[in-house]
Amino acid sequence: MTTRVVVIGAGAAGLMAAGFLAQRGAEVHVLEKMDRAAQKVRISGKGRCNLTNAMPLEDYIRNYPGNGRFLYSALHRFSNRDCVRFFNKLGVKTKVERGQRVFPLTDDANQVANYLEAFAKAQGAEIHYGHKAREIERQWDDQVKGVTCVYQGRRILFPANAVVIATGGLSYPGTGSTGDGLLLAQALGHQIISPRPALVPLRVEDKWVRELSGLSLRNVRLTVFEPQGGKESFFGELLFAHFGLTGPIVLTASEQVGIWLDRSGEPVRASIDLKPALSEKQLDLRLLRDLELFSRKQFQNVLGQLLPKRLISVIINICGIPPDKLCHQISRDERTLLRRLLKDLPITISDTLPITAAIVTAGGVDVREVDPRTMESKKCKGVHFCGEVLDVHGVTGGFNLQAAFSTGYCAAQGVELQ
Repeated sequence: MTTRVVVIGAGAAGLMAAGFLAQRGAEVHVLEKMDRAAQKVRISGKGRCNLTNAMPLEDYIRNYPGNGRFLYSALHRFSNRDCVRFFNKLGVKTKVERGQRVFPLTDDANQVANYLEAFAKAQGAEIHYGHKAREIERQWDDQVKGVTCVYQGRRILFPANAVVIATGGLSYPGTGSTGDGLLLAQALGHQIISPRPALVPLRVEDKWVRELSGLSLRNVRLTVFEPQGGKESFFGELLFAHFGLTGPIVLTASEQVGIWLDRSGEPVRASIDLKPALSEKQLDLRLLRDLELFSRKQFQNVLGQLLPKRLISVIINICGIPPDKLCHQISRDERTLLRRLLKDLPITISDTLPITAAIVTAGGVDVREVDPRTMESKKCKGVHFCGEVLDVHGVTGGFNLQAAFSTGYCAAQGVELQ
C-alpha cells in the first residue's frame, strides 16, 4: 500500500518535506491556505533570499540562540553544503557574500521559491491552494486518520497515514504565518512555548534617531545593558529608522532586549560605539591630530573626517560644542566629551516592534516533545513538525532558512512508509 501523507503548509520546510516524501514513494498532498506557495521565502532577504550560510558546520549551532542543540542531527543529515548542492542541482546558482551568506546568483527570492515549488511537484506532490487545515483527526487507537480542512467554505477530509505540520510561526502574517500549526499541535496535547518576536526592529525614545532614518552604519558595536546588571555586545551593521533601530546587529540583539523589557517593565539602555577599532587612547590621539591639522577651521567642518555627514549635526547637538567654534579653541574637556560620545553614543530602547513585524518567531512547539532525528511527535505517532512552527530560531545570515530545509528533510525521511 502507498503511504498517504498530508503536509500542512507550502513554505520552505513544507515544500522540502513534500518533495522528498514524494521522492521516497509516498502519495503527498500539501494543504496551503494561501493562493501561492512559499510566500515568506519570496520576501526573505529583502527579496534576495539568503538561503543558507557557508560557515563551517561545526560553528553552526552557536548561531541558534533558540534551542540550537535540537538541530544537531538535522544539520548533519542535511547540511549547508547539501543545501547548496540541492539548489544548484535544481538550477539555482549561488554566490557567497559578506558574513558567508549564500544568495542565489540572480538575487531573486522568487527564483528560489519557484524552483522549490517545482521540485515538490516534479516528485509527485500535489499542492492544494486555498485549503486551510482545521483539525488533525485520529482513529480510536490514536493513529492518524487525516486532516480536515476548509476550501471555499466547504469542509473536506484528506485521509492520511501521516501528517507533517509546516505552518510557520506568527511573523509576517500576510504570508500565511498566523499560528495555525500551534493550535493544531496544542489540540494534540503538545506544549506550546509562548511565541515572541525574534529578529525584530527596536523602538527607541531618542528623538534624534528619527533625523537619521535610512542611515546605515557599518562596523559599529551595539551594547545593550540589562536593567538588573550585565550586558551583551554585537558588532556589525546597524540601520536607523523612523521608529528606532534595525539592521543585522539590532535584529540579533532584539530577542534578548525583548526579554529584558518584559521582565523589568523598564526601558533598556544601549550604547553605540562608532569607532570600535580604536581604543579610547587611539581615538583621543586621532582627535588631537585632526584638531591641530585643521586648527583654523570650524569644528563642524572637521567631523567629516570621522563621521557620515548626516550624523555630524546630531553629534554636535548632543555634545554641545558650538559648531562654528574654531578647532584650536576646543578645550581638553570638550575633546574628552566628544571622544566619549563617539565611543558611547547613548540610546534608550522602549520596545520591540510587534511579532507581526518580526523576521522570525521565537517560541512554538516544545522541542522536548519532538524526536530530533525524525521530527516526529512524541505524543502523537505519525505527526511530524518542521520549520518555524518548532521552538527553534537562529540569528540573521541564512540560519533560519537552513533550519527549515534541514528539519523539512528530516521530517520527510522520518515518516514510516508502508
